[in-house]
Amino acid sequence: MSNLEGAPVEASDVRGRVAELHAIREQVRRGPSDRATEAQKAKGKLTARERIDLLLDEGSFSEVEPLRRHRASGFGLEAKKPYTDGVITGWGTVHGRTVFVYAHDFRIFGGALGEAHATKIHKIMDMAISAGAPLVSLNDGAGARIQEGVSALAGYGGIFQRNTKASGVIPQISVMLGPCAGGAAYSPALTDFVFMVRETSQMFITGPDVVRAVTGEEITQNGLGGADVHAETSGVAHFAYDDEETCLEEVRYLLSLLPQNNRENPPRAASEDPADRTGDALLDLVPADGNRPYDMRKVIEELVDDGDHLEIHERWATNIICALARLDGQVVGIVANQPQSLAGVLDIEASEKAARFIQMCDAFNIPIITLLDVPGFLPGVDQEHGGIIRHGAKLLYAYCNATVPRISVILRKAYGGAYIVMDSQSIGADLTYAWPTNEIAVMGAEGAANVIFRKQIAEADDPEAMRARMVKEYKAELMHPYYAAERGLIDDVIDPVETRSVLIKSLAMLATKHADLPSRKHGNPPQ
Repeated sequence: MSNLEGAPVEASDVRGRVAELHAIREQVRRGPSDRATEAQKAKGKLTARERIDLLLDEGSFSEVEPLRRHRASGFGLEAKKPYTDGVITGWGTVHGRTVFVYAHDFRIFGGALGEAHATKIHKIMDMAISAGAPLVSLNDGAGARIQEGVSALAGYGGIFQRNTKASGVIPQISVMLGPCAGGAAYSPALTDFVFMVRETSQMFITGPDVVRAVTGEEITQNGLGGADVHAETSGVAHFAYDDEETCLEEVRYLLSLLPQNNRENPPRAASEDPADRTGDALLDLVPADGNRPYDMRKVIEELVDDGDHLEIHERWATNIICALARLDGQVVGIVANQPQSLAGVLDIEASEKAARFIQMCDAFNIPIITLLDVPGFLPGVDQEHGGIIRHGAKLLYAYCNATVPRISVILRKAYGGAYIVMDSQSIGADLTYAWPTNEIAVMGAEGAANVIFRKQIAEADDPEAMRARMVKEYKAELMHPYYAAERGLIDDVIDPVETRSVLIKSLAMLATKHADLPSRKHGNPPQ
């Protein structure tokens, strides 16, 4: 009951009007044309509605403004006024909990953002903030709609402003499913998590053509802003997957670990993994020799419920691990040094990665568990000139500012400023534990002996023997496992096999923790 342009046709009675409505709805559901759908499929991409169906619980989607059309004219726009204006908006449920969503429809104007398109997104973002529910954006848009000029650019401004307003209030997740340039890349950068799909999704401010024109560099879209680039090099993407189906299933999993908003706690899940289960394997996983590497992921798997955890930024700044997991059904955020990568040192990227993760956990009431095995900050001219002082301070600020329960466990090395920064008792950790293999000190014994006993070593008949004796003496005096405990700098030295049960009991005690920050508009964190 609609013409080829989608305009309503005269209907004489209620049944005719209802039939007309269903015809329009069917046209909206199908999209602009079969040819456009085939072109989308030929690129290996799903349609916007197929993506929404994969994200949300079956049959739960309620669409908002499906009949919206642009009002622009000029450059041929007045002859093309498709329903939805290239973006599908609405809400549904994931695991039974409300989630708001908008999805660019690349089949319509390449998913480009115009005034009506932007207004729909603004509305659904406002609804998500008001309802206190997560917002997921399924991004497959070509940036601003050039034919609408500055009106399209202003639409992006409204999105950015709402991203910022929602930050720390509701979880915001961006899923990149196509090429997104300029303003289309900035909104995801403001959100909590960014997912990408290899080969089909890209993010960049200026594309390969502009790069070639300005710098003469030849590069492909994936080489400039593909999933692997952003997951491994830039750190823009938190997750990268081979296909859309896996990507969207992982978005659902992430949502199951997050609260609806900052006024709620994350959902608790029943766990069949005993709270008092001992971790006998830990005795063999972590070598007593501080110079021997091991995989911290295996330690995490031994501690958390059923070994399940979701690692954030798995392939970027690999010398530190940030993960969401459960302990006795309660969601926790885990920050851990990774001795397998750069010996677990802190550097610029690791500091930024951990700081942002801690801020996210604190915003959404997720307790923080810190597992330390850190030899210090990475030395080097590049690090100093790159601002390791400034970036390391971000991590320090994030920990000091966090009011959620904070528990740290020192497995082996904890040297110098890195020990203090990694949630030591002195910066506000609620509870600090250590294994009997811990070495808490200003620096390693070898370095300390070389500084303190430089003169004695230099004057000795056998300098190497003297150095070895001084190292042994320093360790015995200042680096034995109980030195910090004797001075009240840690709360207890625990048997590694009891770590899981100790953490669970500690979390239960801290469940009612309440901490107030000083009255202020906001802090001024290091940049």
